[in-house]
Amino acid sequence: MQSELIQLNFDKIMQTRSYTVVILGTAEKRFAVYTDPQIGKTLQMFLTEAERLRPLTHDLIDKIFNGLDISVKQVVINDVQDTIYFARLFLEQNIGEMKHILEIDARPSDCLTLALMNNAPVYCTKEVLEKTIAVEE
Repeated sequence: MQSELIQLNFDKIMQTRSYTVVILGTAEKRFAVYTDPQIGKTLQMFLTEAERLRPLTHDLIDKIFNGLDISVKQVVINDVQDTIYFARLFLEQNIGEMKHILEIDARPSDCLTLALMNNAPVYCTKEVLEKTIAVEE
């Protein structure tokens, strides 16, 4: 059964010592994804296009993708259980005349970073959006 996908926008990132909160959502509803502070710092670097002295892990992954002619097509947050989110990273690889679509289970925080780096859209399923707890201003 196919699920309806809802496109999400980045709203903001808030950082504390013990965790990072990434606010995602639509015009109607925003929700929070919690992750560790290092991922939050990495996301902020990409959002602000801060210069990095050395390549980070996501830079390495991106360079490997480019070398293998793989592009990040989209990210789908496809499940939430309690406060833990699950995501799928969709990649497209060109091999000769053939295009291969790869679907990989990954942490949403890693997916969000790769989506930001590659200007790829981020979606969640309608069911996930319905399960999320709305964040108010």
